[in-house]
Amino acid sequence: MERKLYDAAVQGNKILLLDLLREDALLLDRFITGRYPETPLHVASMLGHLEFVNEIVARKPELAKELDSHNSSALHLVSAKGYLKVAKSLLEVDPDMCLVCDIDGRNPLHIAAMKGHLGLLRELVDARPWAARVLMEQGETILHACVRCNQLEALKLLVERVSDHDFVNCKNGDGNTIMHLAVAAKQTETINFLISSTTIDVNCKNEYGFTALDLLSQNQRDMKEKEIAESLERMEAIRAKDKLLSIPQLKAIRSKILLSAWDQPNAILKPKKRKDGKRLVNSNRNVDWLERKRNILMLVASLLAAMAFQAGVNPPSGVWQDNGPSGFSLTESNGKNHTAGYSVLADNHPRGYTNFLIFNTTGFLASLSIILLLISGLPLRRRFFMWILMVIMWVAVTAMALAYLVSIAVLTPAHSDSSLITILGIAMFVWIGLMLILLLGHTIRIIIRLIKYLRKLVIRLVKPISTRPT
Repeated sequence: MERKLYDAAVQGNKILLLDLLREDALLLDRFITGRYPETPLHVASMLGHLEFVNEIVARKPELAKELDSHNSSALHLVSAKGYLKVAKSLLEVDPDMCLVCDIDGRNPLHIAAMKGHLGLLRELVDARPWAARVLMEQGETILHACVRCNQLEALKLLVERVSDHDFVNCKNGDGNTIMHLAVAAKQTETINFLISSTTIDVNCKNEYGFTALDLLSQNQRDMKEKEIAESLERMEAIRAKDKLLSIPQLKAIRSKILLSAWDQPNAILKPKKRKDGKRLVNSNRNVDWLERKRNILMLVASLLAAMAFQAGVNPPSGVWQDNGPSGFSLTESNGKNHTAGYSVLADNHPRGYTNFLIFNTTGFLASLSIILLLISGLPLRRRFFMWILMVIMWVAVTAMALAYLVSIAVLTPAHSDSSLITILGIAMFVWIGLMLILLLGHTIRIIIRLIKYLRKLVIRLVKPISTRPT
């Protein structure tokens, strides 16, 4: 029956729909209670079958709230196709669907604006104006989407209906305003509109300190660039950078602004360089790096905690199985008795067992600390905090290595090949030394970064004082 209903939705066959519902009155309810990649309403809406859509929403208006496998509602699909009448029918059922975001963080208004469906966009804005202020992924507004997709008319509509000074000058995750995007894409008409009809800040700086004018070359052989520069300079636009960038550098930066966090959220961009030679690192790559580190630390910490727990409850040499004299023989027991369930190593090698227990417990607690910090929900999104977690992980790994070394030392008979024991000991200490060298290197690196940060902070504090008139 579900298959037949899908076929009817593809054809827009209202008569077949009614026949199926007469055979099974609960047919539409199954698409609400069950899990389906998409509902017949999604299919009919995407194909623009108005009568079929009206019949479904009249019988089961709840289906308008159902999402497909991409978290898209029927209104999302209609917004992409531009079917105005179908959109009106869905809006009458539930206008709040304008606020629902799909898997890419876009609501129906975002999609309609990107596609340039002005009539439909106007209906959506009238239904829920504040839906236009919902940010997409990477902190971009619907105005960013209009500029990226070169939809000037949609931009004008939104500026007229829902925009204000703060919204027009809103920055995305890379600190770029819509003016940065328009200049990077050389959209002359869009720039002229923003200058003449909005309160856009032409001197706003992005994350890397560039104003819109910095994105244009000084040697303006390109007539379009020259026209844009003249328009910006009439608005008293300034360059934030004293040293002008070369043409290849400008092209790289403009390309980065237009590609960053758009349509390819997982794409790895080639590192660009600023005028001072430093790399412009995409914020997405930083987040990905931290996320990979978090996952690796969680996995390794879980394995170490499991190993330490197993070694703690089942120590080397095992536990006594009965009560009796301690030692390997009655003459070695020295009058001491052991108890069933207690560690054999604790009786025969008390000092070695103590060292083993110290190292094993240290590794166990360090691993648990990492797991607890990672699942605590704390905002561990800074490299400094990730460095702290890595230090704790080094402590855990080193402690487990020392526990292994102690176990090997106390479990190996004295008459065994001493050279083998020596080699194992040397290898273990070399490895621990390597860990300490890595720890020292990262410590020096973080100290240098901290000094640079404090130096910049002092310069920022001193500069306003020095420029203050006496």
